[in-house]
Amino acid sequence: MRALRIERSLARFAAARVMPNHRPVPVRLADIDPPELPGPGWQLIRPLLSGICGSDLATVSGRSSRWFEPIVSFPFVPGHEVVGETEDGRRVVIEPVLHCRIRGVEPPCVACASGHTNHCERLTAGHLKPGLQTGYCRDTGGGWSLALAAHPLQLHDVPPEWTDEAAVMIEPTACAAHAALVPSPSEGMRAVVIGAGTMGLATIASLRRLRSDVESLIAVAKHPDQRVLARELGATVVVEPGELRRAVRRTTGSWILDNGQLTGGADVVYDCVGSAESLAEGLAVAAPGATVVVVGMPGHVGIDLTALWQREIRLVGAYAYGPEPAAGGRHSFELAAQVVEAARLDRLVSAAYPLDRFADAIDHAAHAGRRGAAKVVFDLRHEKRR
Repeated sequence: MRALRIERSLARFAAARVMPNHRPVPVRLADIDPPELPGPGWQLIRPLLSGICGSDLATVSGRSSRWFEPIVSFPFVPGHEVVGETEDGRRVVIEPVLHCRIRGVEPPCVACASGHTNHCERLTAGHLKPGLQTGYCRDTGGGWSLALAAHPLQLHDVPPEWTDEAAVMIEPTACAAHAALVPSPSEGMRAVVIGAGTMGLATIASLRRLRSDVESLIAVAKHPDQRVLARELGATVVVEPGELRRAVRRTTGSWILDNGQLTGGADVVYDCVGSAESLAEGLAVAAPGATVVVVGMPGHVGIDLTALWQREIRLVGAYAYGPEPAAGGRHSFELAAQVVEAARLDRLVSAAYPLDRFADAIDHAAHAGRRGAAKVVFDLRHEKRR
């Protein structure tokens, strides 16, 4: 079968790190055998659409953190945002985390036993090769291919009336829903979302549809089409990056000091970019005692943490999904389906490419905002199933 595969190549990763326009990223189109089913109950899934996300872009550009090296296994087929078909014709979306119960680890770790599989401590154990998710594990394959292996616990049925474009948005929206529910309820909450790519827009949509305590929501969007979508999805105020501090000052009634530092700020900031600049700006507009939620995958960053200390700001990560205490224990995937449908997030799917145009697809995804796009996907529906 045809698949896009990443192989371990230190020389190519090094070249990608030091040469921003270096084309030979460590991904290639190959004819490979479908993955073998790792155990009883596992199924081969035929991807229909598979998204390209920020972590995928970091991987193929050689810019992902070395933190991931022990918890991935090479060669692997990327793609964890997947809507596909089972062998018996069910249409499903994949919940990609490869936790204890999927790996056959008994007894499961404490996190998995409580249902919080995003905190799994056994990502290198069991009968699977290391891999934090489908799309990063040699044994399971991934969505950038014509077939992947999935455990029954990973499969969520798609309503028959849904489009594939809506379904492929469930996994990224589940991440956004999980992030939106991190801070404790606080009536009159003033929120900021930095970044208006797929994760930023899905976070705005989730905040407006899953939380009733958000009074004002300021969104930072770099590109015109992003600003339009941010407003439509529920942002109260939408600004360009350089306007954020003034917008927060006006909304919160804060004072601004000579160096541009605010005396107050927002109650919660969602950083959906994960860069040094976005984290620094998030800390700059967070009120004393506020929470900064890191939604976009960061890497090595260098920032001044004085505000974190002096203002007792909480800096927390938001990874993947699970049962949400703030939503009565409902799972992030269930909440995501609600948000996708209510906010019509299928409209964020902006472009679809066949596998053999993978270089164009990756380039489009890497520059989606300035090209008026949000989510770029691979379309496997018309690929020959050899």
